[in-house]
Parts: sequence; C-alpha cells; structure tokens
Amino acid sequence: MFCPFCGVNLPSVLVYCGSCCRNVRFLRSLQDEGPEASTPVDELIQKYFTEGHSYEIIVDLLKTKHNISVSFRNLQRRLKHASLTRRINYTPIATVQAAISEELKGSGQLLGYRAMWQILKQKHSLVVRRDDVMRLMAELDPCGTENRCRRRFVRRAYHSMGPNETWHVDGYDKLKPFGIAISGCIDGFSRKIMWLNCGKTNNDPSVIAQNYINCVVEHGVFPKRLRTDCGTENGIMAAIQCTMRSEHTDEFAGAKSHMYGTSTSNQRIESWWSYFRKQRSQFWMDLFSDLRERHLFNGSPAHTKLVRHCFLRVLQKELDEYKLYWNTHTIRPVHQSRCPSGKPEAMYYVPQRFDGSNCGFPASAQTLNHITSIMPVPATPAGDEHETLFGELQRQSGVRAPLQWESAVENYITLKNMSGL
Repeated sequence: MFCPFCGVNLPSVLVYCGSCCRNVRFLRSLQDEGPEASTPVDELIQKYFTEGHSYEIIVDLLKTKHNISVSFRNLQRRLKHASLTRRINYTPIATVQAAISEELKGSGQLLGYRAMWQILKQKHSLVVRRDDVMRLMAELDPCGTENRCRRRFVRRAYHSMGPNETWHVDGYDKLKPFGIAISGCIDGFSRKIMWLNCGKTNNDPSVIAQNYINCVVEHGVFPKRLRTDCGTENGIMAAIQCTMRSEHTDEFAGAKSHMYGTSTSNQRIESWWSYFRKQRSQFWMDLFSDLRERHLFNGSPAHTKLVRHCFLRVLQKELDEYKLYWNTHTIRPVHQSRCPSGKPEAMYYVPQRFDGSNCGFPASAQTLNHITSIMPVPATPAGDEHETLFGELQRQSGVRAPLQWESAVENYITLKNMSGL
C-alpha cells in the first residue's frame, strides 16, 4: 500500500503517513479489500502492540485468548515486516503536534503528558517519545500544564456581576423530624441573607411565595434571576418572578429569569447551609435529640406539634439574630472565587465599592400592591385539637411564652406532662 499524497510505501496503514504527515486512515478499508490483506494474526498483533503490551505479553495473549501459538522470534519478524517499532522511525513532530492539538480541543485538555502519550500511541498509532509529548504539551497548553504541576483540584469559579443578579432559594430539612422547617434565600454576589424563616412547612408553595414577596417589598427590587431546585414548593414563586420580569427586555427576561436545577448545583445556598449547621442548627439538632434520648420526644404528630408550639418563636428569634450577624460579618478573600470580599450588607448596598453594580429591577408600588392582592394566603388548618389543647393548658398553668431555649424546654416538659403525651 502506498501513500496517495507522497507515494511512500506503507507496509502497515496506521493513521498518519510517516513521510508527509497526512491522514491516511481511509486506506485501511482499501487495504482490507486488497489481495495482500493482513491476516487475523497480524491484526491481533498490531492491536496488542498499539495498546502498549510487551512482546512477551503479546505472545501470551495470543495463546491464552485466541489459541494462536506464535514464537517470540516469529512475532519480531511480523512486527518488523509491519514497520511497528517503538524506538526507531519516530513519527514527525509536526504530526504529533497536530494530533495533540486535536485532542486538546475536547476532553483531552484534562490529560497530563503521560496520559496524552498513551492516547497518541493507542488512538493515533504514533511512535513518539514521552519527553517530546511533555515538551509539546507545555507549548500548546501552558495553563493546563501549570495547573497540573500545582497538583490542585480546579473548581469552577462562581461569578456574579452584582447584587440582585441571582437569588438562590432553598429549604433546610434537618429539623423537620422535630416539626420545624426552614426556608432561606441568599444573594449570589454579596452573600447577604435575604430571608431566613422557620415554620410548620417549607413545602407549601404559598409559604415560599409569601417569603419571596415580603423580601421584594422590603428591598423594592426583583432579582435578575431566581435559582431554585426542582421542588413543587417553588412553583408560585417562579411564576410570579417570570410574570413580573416579562415586562423587561434583557436576555434573562420572562421565563429565563427563573432557573431550575439540582440542589448540588445551587452552590451558594447549599454551601451556606454548611456554615449554618456548624454555627447554629447543630445545637438545635443536639437539643431535640437529647429530648428523644430522655424519652421526652417520640416523633409522633402530637410531639412534633408540641415542639413547634414551644420552640418555634425562640428559633425564629435566633434565626433573625444569626441573619443580622451574618450580614454584618466580614467574608475573607478566596482565590477560587471571583466575587469580592467584605461585609455582605456593604457589598449589597454599595456594590460600586466592590467592582459590581446593582442588577435588580425596581418594583413599583403599584406592582407590589397588585402582587399582594392576588397572593394566595398560606393554608392554616382550623380547629387543630392539639394546638387548641396546648394553648388552653398554657393559659391555665400561667406559663409565659418562652424567650430562651432553657425556658422553652421547661415549657415543653410542663405541657407534655399536663397533656398526658
């Protein structure tokens, strides 16, 4: 078989011509149809040689997997006849460079020079020195080479143009076994907590929508984008966001102003929940677990309602306190983040000091009044016998509404004993 571009004899058709460096892969089909087509043994030998096996391994693989007996000397002759070598007749550097450039266009940009060397041998059937691959990789992909030399896992950097560009909304369910659900929202640029509320549920769409409307009314702006997971509780909020943003003409107007995604991809609020657990919620989880260990809580509906009755106000007070402290604390710089460092409250209200600009859209008083008028009221079950019983027992015993967790625990035990739970 001869190269159609330069006329050089090609004993074995690989991918590139060793003389003119042109791609001759299409000749393989013609070679298979010719009178001197290679035998199955030669094809197996070429396959195992290209995969990088040693001569001894190739002999053993032919015998074990294919029941073909080939001597070591016969294997050497077949390889020589097919011009298959590893240390002579190296592929021209221009051909190697072209193959590496092709691989770097896709997922090959993640490979180091050793893995790239293997790909060149197995996929492109090139004969090349590993040091040459290392040098070419440093020339063609200097940034990737530097990152691999640092031996650090490179994460995607979060980027935001300014406050109100993206609000990240999510629910926190760690306290749900004890009857308390938390809903939160954080601004992607400033990391300011927009709302942090606890209640009976965070699965009611009207409850989440009410949190959103209250926040919009408080700050007087609609966010450019809203980011949530795929839960049904976000439906009304998403509809309001898309409806109000349909009047604008930017690239994220209308339906594009809300984005569904997985919880793991909602990184701003998900990463913040880890801070919240380490600094606040772990205490409450341990407190309620202690009640369970002392056989004062068994997870029944009546017990969860009693926990909510005694602890909800105290917990909401602590959430408001933590929201205030978080929004006024200093966030230190992080190399992997493109967002600024500083106090969330300052970054939200004076973004120009932090190389940002307000990306929100003002909400007129007329629009806010219209939204408030059509907003569905969260469902409140009427005549709940347990709530009525706990309220009556609290009035009879003269127990005051707790302001601290210690008094909330005392009230819980007192009302539990009085109700016979």
